[in-house]
Amino acid sequence: MSEPVQTGNAPRPAKRTWLPLLAALLSLTLVFAAGCNHHKSQVQVTAQQTAPPPLPPIKQQTQPSEQAPPARIPITPVPAGGISADDLSFVKTHRPILSETGLATWYTAPYKGRKAANGQVFSDRDLTAAHRTLPMGSLITVTNLKTGQSAAMRISDRGPFVDGRIVDLTIASAQATGIYRLGTAEVRLDVYRTPKPIEQGGRWCVQIGAFKSERKAEKLKSELLRMYPGSNVIEFPGEDSFWVRIRPQGDNREQAESIARRLRPSEAEAFLTRLD
Repeated sequence: MSEPVQTGNAPRPAKRTWLPLLAALLSLTLVFAAGCNHHKSQVQVTAQQTAPPPLPPIKQQTQPSEQAPPARIPITPVPAGGISADDLSFVKTHRPILSETGLATWYTAPYKGRKAANGQVFSDRDLTAAHRTLPMGSLITVTNLKTGQSAAMRISDRGPFVDGRIVDLTIASAQATGIYRLGTAEVRLDVYRTPKPIEQGGRWCVQIGAFKSERKAEKLKSELLRMYPGSNVIEFPGEDSFWVRIRPQGDNREQAESIARRLRPSEAEAFLTRLD
């Protein structure tokens, strides 16, 4: 039997060309989705592997260690002539804060231009004095207990390094107190004002002398360096003698006092001395 023949305007069946296109779109969608999932996994893994290390612990801030004071003692100037009008007025209107009695002597510089312990050039004409332990620049009066003569002056030097004597005067101070011709006299020393505390703080040392032999002074210096490592020990010439000075670490007063108590040189004396 033959197939019927289509005639006239009867519609032809449409070609199914969209099926391949649909298949291609589905395939691309699956590939894209798989690619996205693969990329997402890589980012997560990479993020975990390259995470920054934990921050180091914060260091506790510590206070800087206390520095040892410099070897050089700052200059402590006194007024021109040693005493000022304000000093004289202060003495007249105030009471002394400390008093002591003992022997006074006078001294002069062994050479011109010699500096006093306060850092200024020593002058015989200034109303100044030397004391072993009063703060440099202290305002004092010295009264001759025999004649009653008295004068105000400032501490600008260290001494006297003789047992039993409490103060050394310049020529001007000795003349003002009636001691110059006598050479030595019993006095009362009154302290009126100090730029630094008397009992607290300060920079201290022990001065030992007077050795007649330089060799013995050097021997003691060597012994002190072994006994007190870290201390500053020097030996230096004085008038017709030799001296040794030991400054404990930090110029500490307690250590200086301990050294002064322990030292008993056979041919010398040890004196606790304030440097500032």
